[in-house]
Amino acid sequence: MPYTDLKKASLNSSCFLEPVSQAVTIKSTSHHREAIILQGAAAMKALVLTLLFLLLAASEAKVFNRCALASLLKWQGMDGFHGYKLGNWVCMAYHESRYNTQAVGPPNLDGSRDYGIFQINSRWWCNNYKGRTSNGCNKPCSAFTDDDITDDIVCAKRIVRDPNKMGAWVAWRNNCRGKDLSKWTRGCKL
Repeated sequence: MPYTDLKKASLNSSCFLEPVSQAVTIKSTSHHREAIILQGAAAMKALVLTLLFLLLAASEAKVFNRCALASLLKWQGMDGFHGYKLGNWVCMAYHESRYNTQAVGPPNLDGSRDYGIFQINSRWWCNNYKGRTSNGCNKPCSAFTDDDITDDIVCAKRIVRDPNKMGAWVAWRNNCRGKDLSKWTRGCKL
């Protein structure tokens, strides 16, 4: 249909007005086609970059603040669990990972590594697929490096039931055991 016929059709029927106008714009010149293609490519690039950004943001670590962690641990039944007050857990997590859920420690002497907010060890408690493991918590170590610490808490409860109890964490032995731990929950609304 020639341009003049399209214009007449759009004047005679209002239901064709918008689509006909768009068709005319698209057909008008090759420069417009190139501009539309470039705009489409730019929009696609923006969409891909936005999705990539969201994916990266979703996989980033969560670093708790002291009181938020204390509140979550209390809610998960850690206060008094196997005789350990909440301050023990908050102190241990601080000295193990600085409350960083994505922390992975350097290799230990036996080649194992420690993972997550509680630095759960791959030799005894999780599987990093890089050597011998007892995998006492039946989890891949990567499960302990996301921002959901529910499984970390379940594993920590399993660890503290072991004969070493909280002594399984070197940072707890060196920084928390036998100390006044009230400062770790002071000022928190629990």
